[in-house]
Amino acid sequence: MDSLAAYKHKIIQTQTELGQLLATWRLKDEQIVFTNGCFDVLHMGHFHTLCSAKNCGTKLIVGLNTDDSIKRLKGESRPIFGEQSRLLQLTVLTCVDAAILFKEDTPINLIKQIKPATLVKGGDYKIEEIVGTSFLKSYGGKVKTIPFLNGYSTSGILNSI
Repeated sequence: MDSLAAYKHKIIQTQTELGQLLATWRLKDEQIVFTNGCFDVLHMGHFHTLCSAKNCGTKLIVGLNTDDSIKRLKGESRPIFGEQSRLLQLTVLTCVDAAILFKEDTPINLIKQIKPATLVKGGDYKIEEIVGTSFLKSYGGKVKTIPFLNGYSTSGILNSI
């Protein structure tokens, strides 16, 4: 048996599947939190941000950049791990309730579909710079930053290797 099979249900494959999941959670009055990123080489900074994000609600959805979007954003040498590997790495974390790929450079379309109660990013972002801030504010959603955990960054780790 595939040892990761128990976590694959957390991977959202289609917009329809996402819509069904959101409807189910909303019927149960779940407080949906959204964050996004590349999550290329998972490290303590990621774990800190993801666990803190989960504490902002009851369900955490992570939007994950596709390989192509990471190449556009970070260059041809990235990502280190492919999108399917990164999806599985995220889903084994108990704080992550669902993960979905997005191919655009920003997750604004995903944010608009999810319409989370809270949007969370790491403390290296200013709230006014976070994609989706004005959309969340339009319906009373919250935007939060999690204090950056110094000494942990994917670029720093890759440079030290």
